[in-house]
Amino acid sequence: MDQSKEQSEDYGYNLFPERKKSKYKKGSIGESLFTFSHKCQVMLQFAIETSPYAKLLLGAMKSSGCTVYKDRHFSCEDCDGTVSGGFDATTSQIVLCQNNIHQQAHMNRVVTHELIHAFDHCRAHVDWFNNFKHLACSEIRAANLSGDCSFSNELARFNFGLKQHHQECVRSRALRSILAVRKVSREEAEKVVDEVFDSCFNDHTPFGRIPHSKKDAKFAYRDFENRDRYYANL
Repeated sequence: MDQSKEQSEDYGYNLFPERKKSKYKKGSIGESLFTFSHKCQVMLQFAIETSPYAKLLLGAMKSSGCTVYKDRHFSCEDCDGTVSGGFDATTSQIVLCQNNIHQQAHMNRVVTHELIHAFDHCRAHVDWFNNFKHLACSEIRAANLSGDCSFSNELARFNFGLKQHHQECVRSRALRSILAVRKVSREEAEKVVDEVFDSCFNDHTPFGRIPHSKKDAKFAYRDFENRDRYYANL
C-alpha cells in the first residue's frame, strides 16, 4: 500500500479516541464514578445473557474456535458522536460507545452488529484494511442480520416502503458504515457494495435465515442449539 495513503487513512480510528488514550485507568474508581462505563457494562451483560441474536452469535463463534470473553473482547469507551460501536480487528475487540448508547434495545443491536463482524473475522479471515470488498460484505451482512433494518426500527426512522424495502435499508446502512470508516467517495463505495451485494445479502450464516424480529432470532437460536446437540451426539 502507498505509504502516503496509509498515513492519511486512519480506518475510522478517529471516531474512537479512547483506542489511543484513556482518561482513567481501566477498572479505576474514577472510571466507575465519572463515566458511562458502569451503565454500559450492565447493559452489555444483559444483552449477552438475554438477546437471542447475541447468544446465537456467541455460540457460533465458540463452535468455530473463537470463544468470546466479555472482559477481553468488549470495551466500553467514549466515541465520536456519530457512531455507536465498532470492531477493532487489530485487537479483536468490540468497542461500545458508552456516551452514545442509552437504551437496552440500542445496546442489543450494536452488540449484535459488531458480533457479526467478529464472527466474520473469525470464520472468513477478513482483510479489513486492504480488501474493500471484504469490508463491504461484512457491513452488508451486519445490516441484514442484526435487526438494524427491522420494521420497527425503520418505522422509528420514518422510513417507509414495501417492495424490497429491507434490501434498500441494508444497502443504505452498509454504505453509511463504510463511509464512516473509509476515506472514499460515495460512488466508489456504492460500486463495491453493488458488486458483492447479492452474495453477501444471501449469506445468512450462522442464523440460517434473516432474523427480521426477535421472534425470528429466537427460532434461529433454538435451531442452532438443536443442531449443536445433534452434532455433539454423533
